[in-house]
Amino acid sequence: MQPFIVEHYLTKTVDVYCGGPDVFRGTIEACADNVLTLKRDEKITHIAIDKVIAIWAQ
Repeated sequence: MQPFIVEHYLTKTVDVYCGGPDVFRGTIEACADNVLTLKRDEKITHIAIDKVIAIWAQ
């Protein structure tokens, strides 16, 4: 999944669903070492790629 994210979504604003009630939103800053890095409002969120269920661009 990491190459797919880098090729199609790097620098795009996305929503990331990992299950449950939480949806993470932000711009993909990096995707390396099986970690997805989102930035929103100067805050960084790191998500384990193997936990991602769905990603959609805004």
